Amino acid sequence: MNAIPTRPLGRSGPRVSALGLGCMGMSGAYGQEDLDRAESIATIHAALDAGVTLLDTGDFYGMGHNELLIGEALRTAPAGARERALTSVKFGALRDPEGGWSGYDGRPAAVKNFAAYSLQRLGTDHIDIYRIARVDPDVPIEETVGAIAELIRAGHVRHVGLSEVGADTIRRAAAVTPVVDLQIEYSLLSRGIEDEILPAVRELGIGVTAYGVLSRGLISGHFTRDRQLSPADFRAMSPRFQGDNLRHNLGLVESLRKIAEQKGVSVAQIAIAWVLSRGEDIVPLVGARRRDRLTEALGALDLTLDAGDLAAIERAVPSDAAAGDRYPAGQMRHLDSER
Repeated sequence: MNAIPTRPLGRSGPRVSALGLGCMGMSGAYGQEDLDRAESIATIHAALDAGVTLLDTGDFYGMGHNELLIGEALRTAPAGARERALTSVKFGALRDPEGGWSGYDGRPAAVKNFAAYSLQRLGTDHIDIYRIARVDPDVPIEETVGAIAELIRAGHVRHVGLSEVGADTIRRAAAVTPVVDLQIEYSLLSRGIEDEILPAVRELGIGVTAYGVLSRGLISGHFTRDRQLSPADFRAMSPRFQGDNLRHNLGLVESLRKIAEQKGVSVAQIAIAWVLSRGEDIVPLVGARRRDRLTEALGALDLTLDAGDLAAIERAVPSDAAAGDRYPAGQMRHLDSER
């Protein structure tokens, strides 16, 4: 693999590696049985060593576990790699002692409180990109991003980001303070941003960090119908992993597999390369939890899709082909991007 290229996070943000590492899965989102702290840290180190500069997390991933993990990985990484690493942090989700979800808090005082704890857990003096995970319906977005702007002026944060918001909210936030990127789900199975959201961010010079590029493993080429998911695995509640929906969606994967085999690459690499092909202003986040999956994902950077390849992919997985919503109904209601 050649050196990892970089892409800009909007007109006002930093240049980052063309692929970022999403670290959520290292802290129990897909169940506890596969968690391996040593392998997680080794994977972060391998990503940094390969030239990945963007590490994405949320303060509620494992209720602080993920930030502590990243903090340890950064402390033990070689100095050069550690200095190149950029942290992207989501905040605002409220949890209870049983691990349940209690909404979102975007009040300015809460924003600063969340940031203080994140800085401590990460062991850093600043957060590179800070964003509320979901809009707090009781707090205007102007107040929430205004509080982040205050943290920037105080030196605790470098840039404002957004997450899962619609075009109107994007415009309102950008009118208050420069926004470098919108983090939102974007993949062959989740293309809802293409109609209104993507044109809006491009008009405003805001980049996109795309998560779920493999639809949480569904279009990785490794997921099978007979796989048993633990109750703690997010996918056990995801509509796309249920019954007939799963059967239909895995059929799409098999159509994609034929294209991958013709090009001598993996299904995951085709799916990641497709997101990369959508524009230089889009940075996919890959949720690798192990070094072998990271190596596979990075291989997508060496894959060039020509017009014929892209047309074949569109035929195999049309834009509206996915069966099932991307979140359970209760979580869909929190998505400003879906309104």
